[in-house]
Amino acid sequence: MRSSIEREVVRLGAAWRRLDRQTVAVLVLAASVVILQDAFGSRWLFRTVFGSAFEPQHVGLLSWGWWFAMQGLTGFMIPAAVLLLAFRRSPQEAGLGLGDVRFALIVAAAYLPLVVVGTWFLSASADFQVQYPHFQPATLDWSVFAVYEALFLFYWIGWEYLWRGFMLFGTRHTFGVYAVFIQAVPFALLHLDKPLPETVLSLLGGIALGALVWRCRSFWIAIPIHAAQMMFLDLWCTLRIRTGVDGVGFGALVELFGG
Repeated sequence: MRSSIEREVVRLGAAWRRLDRQTVAVLVLAASVVILQDAFGSRWLFRTVFGSAFEPQHVGLLSWGWWFAMQGLTGFMIPAAVLLLAFRRSPQEAGLGLGDVRFALIVAAAYLPLVVVGTWFLSASADFQVQYPHFQPATLDWSVFAVYEALFLFYWIGWEYLWRGFMLFGTRHTFGVYAVFIQAVPFALLHLDKPLPETVLSLLGGIALGALVWRCRSFWIAIPIHAAQMMFLDLWCTLRIRTGVDGVGFGALVELFGG
């Protein structure tokens, strides 16, 4: 019995030594920071622990700011530090370089009109108007809307780097191009509470965005693309909520802007 256990321990040790330490660390840490964000980045925690220090009318927006900032910390700062400091990767190897800027700008410019049109149609759905903007008071005050969208950028940096930076570039030496598909799986699963069209699009979009980042050799292009999708969806939903316009034709667009 003892010899059997000893053999298994030896086999386990040998198997562990064959593992790529960076790949293991990236996969485990990617899941861990999602748990960390959920536990310590929640808006409920902010309201409970820090809410009393602020004026009641500001707590709601600040709680969203807390959530965005914690995503930036857990999704960007911690993972980037792991690759740069713990594994001594260069910024380019960690996906933090500029990459093919020209190609990235061409794709972004071509994609932006599709975002504007696509989010216009999605915003006509009541399911989307209930979801967006997440901070519903932003629909009532344009200054609040602007601050909310600006704070959202911290979230996009952390969210995009976690999947399209840390997980993609942190495992590409092990999985090669398959890393594009691997990073898209948890990304899609974290959209299960969204309206069904968005959930489906998150899988397709996660693969497409991962492929774009792979081609550009930099995660930075993912931020404006994803942020633009959310900003225009928030904008269209806000305008619809304010005006009550629910159509998708040209007449609805004219009515939306008071024509």
